Amino acid sequence: MLKTLNDFEVGEAGVITSVGGEGKIRRRLFDMGVTPGAEVFLRKKAPLGDPYEINIRGYELTLRKTEAACVVAEVKEK
Repeated sequence: MLKTLNDFEVGEAGVITSVGGEGKIRRRLFDMGVTPGAEVFLRKKAPLGDPYEINIRGYELTLRKTEAACVVAEVKEK
């Protein structure tokens, strides 16, 4: 099932299929290693829903809700 990262539940994992966004946001995501084919795991969501803490490529990364909404991933079945 395809979902954007902002729709992931804590503990869900998946593989990134596409990265949307425009200009600076898209470029920033690519620079941080958020690229198609990368495995991603949602570790935490802040109490008010922003930001999100993910594991990707062996490191922890924090994304804003608007950035997470640009990333589409195929959810791995548990």
